[in-house]
Amino acid sequence: MMKENYYLAKWLAGEMTESELDAFEKTPEYHTYKKIKDYSGEFKAPEFDIDATYQKVLQSKKSRPVFSLQNHWIWKVAAMIILFIGIGFLYSNLDSKTQIAEAGTRNSFLLPDNSQVVLNAVSELTYKKNNWKNSRECSLRGEAFFKVAEGKTFDVNTPLGKVTVIGTQFNVKSRKNRFEVECFEGKVKVQFNGKKTFITKGQIVVVQDGKEIDALSSNQSQPSWMKNEMKFNSEHLVDVIAEIERQYNITIVLKNITSEQKFSGTLPTNDIEVALKIISTTYHLKPMKTDKKLILLSNDPKNQ
Repeated sequence: MMKENYYLAKWLAGEMTESELDAFEKTPEYHTYKKIKDYSGEFKAPEFDIDATYQKVLQSKKSRPVFSLQNHWIWKVAAMIILFIGIGFLYSNLDSKTQIAEAGTRNSFLLPDNSQVVLNAVSELTYKKNNWKNSRECSLRGEAFFKVAEGKTFDVNTPLGKVTVIGTQFNVKSRKNRFEVECFEGKVKVQFNGKKTFITKGQIVVVQDGKEIDALSSNQSQPSWMKNEMKFNSEHLVDVIAEIERQYNITIVLKNITSEQKFSGTLPTNDIEVALKIISTTYHLKPMKTDKKLILLSNDPKNQ
């Protein structure tokens, strides 16, 4: 550790030889130290007159041993102080903030630039709270509606694709193997699997298993789930059931069901009885409650 600090101090003081610098830049820690040094650039070490200080020590402390100030050790100490200050400054700028919406709930909040975000159930959003001006981007898992404030480019990154906008309103859904982006105002750039497309108000992009599929736009002012509805575009039963579980915070067990039939339509998020009735009628299923949080869906014997 002492040897590492010695070379680090030499690098910060600009005293490394060409060969030492070349070796140092190849170490795994170099990029981290360089970031710290960049963030610490605004800090300036106070001027220090070594010769004058040395003469004063000789005059006032003649009876005491005096150590020679060699190798600019004071700059090494100053460099280490700057390093620790820089570490604190770096971490404060890279500090991440995560917002979460649990099952059966939603979470509405503002980003540092006053952009509005509403998270749907079982979703989370992470962003750099203290470095927002330099990093206007966030990472989304799940589904969220964005009403972006006017300003610079705004990016939403998901495991399945990326959305780039400037002052607009849109909805992003990224669950399992399905990626959906719907624009309600302005213009949105959507990127997935190396492809790029632009959509405007009333248009929607749906990607299932890495392939873009046809979907009907709604021409509404906000996503259906913000109006207590779940809208589905040609989705499998298991995915529909998963969304019902998120919205109502319940568990649904499918018994003896292998249907590949896809569902397109709307279900309520505030009336579980109606939602189950629509699904049961569509797939010829028989719902049975075992308790408040567990529901069993099985093939209706009348249809066998």
